[in-house]
Amino acid sequence: MIYLDYQATTPLAPEARDAMLRWLDGPDGTGFGNPHSPHRMGRQAAAAVELARDQVAQLFPAGGRVIFTSGATEAINLAMRGSGSGGSVSVSAIEHAAVLDTARALGKTHVLNVAKDGQCNTKQDLPADTRLVCLMQVNNEIGVIQPTVEWHRKAKENNALYLCDAVQAYGRIEVTGADMIAVSAHKLHGPKGIGALWIRQGVELDEVQTGGGQEDGLRSGTLSPALCAGFGAAAQEARERMAQDADHIEELWNRSRELFADWELNGSADARWHGNLNIRRDGLDVNRLMSDCRDIMFSAGSACASGSGRTSHVLEAIGLSKKQAKSSIRLGFGRYTAVEDIEKAAGTINAAAEAQGI
Repeated sequence: MIYLDYQATTPLAPEARDAMLRWLDGPDGTGFGNPHSPHRMGRQAAAAVELARDQVAQLFPAGGRVIFTSGATEAINLAMRGSGSGGSVSVSAIEHAAVLDTARALGKTHVLNVAKDGQCNTKQDLPADTRLVCLMQVNNEIGVIQPTVEWHRKAKENNALYLCDAVQAYGRIEVTGADMIAVSAHKLHGPKGIGALWIRQGVELDEVQTGGGQEDGLRSGTLSPALCAGFGAAAQEARERMAQDADHIEELWNRSRELFADWELNGSADARWHGNLNIRRDGLDVNRLMSDCRDIMFSAGSACASGSGRTSHVLEAIGLSKKQAKSSIRLGFGRYTAVEDIEKAAGTINAAAEAQGI
């Protein structure tokens, strides 16, 4: 099998796996302690959590704190629900469902439009009562990098907070400033089941999940030292090899563009994370394509909406028709993808598309 679905999840890094094993049981069988217990095993586990917190924090801007969560969805909910009530929540039309659905649940929502290249239009104004602006840094479906610095400035001018979903950016490119930033470990070769919310110094949130008062009283529940350690190791590895990974991605991107030259690119080619190739052939039956290419792991859209039958809201937001959106595929590649993987996959996908007469 060839794995080309890095936006959905990434392979676990060996460094992350090794870091986790110590805190599952450990060589002496004492690594399973509760990090919130006061005895020696608990203190050892707590030290592992704090080391991981420091490692994760290295990829964020200075001047903030890291709150561990079960993933980016929980981090987003903590930020959006914990930042107050009343007023409008302004969200871009291409946000992940975790943001869009939460905004709708909170009440008054204002949707920011995007241009055909996939970038959120900075010329539009915010409603006067906006209390929170949500704009991701890199879109999960089309990989387009958003003008987050400008939108952070606009939010501050409006006395609003700014939340950035940096799930697809964290560990790949520099994460830009915000008031709150949500990330997930399994998107940068860490384990599933853990994420984090970075909160800028001076920003106060209300407790959303009540219980034991862990994580600065914001997120109750026992932390997993193993998951934290895996996240921390993955973050450290990503930071140390960010330039190397970026060079590898660029090589894969350039080769992919050659191999899929007859396909239309969805979204900007330049303002984009080049590990995401979202392309289309009008009239293509994507379900048939995926069946014919079952040994290649790629996506017809966001993994979170796959199988739902819904047309991609991201592709519609950039002006594609429903038919064009349903004729699109997403190929995601990264650190452990070889050029040979791209070449083999392209041969199979192109042949299957041509067999449809497309």
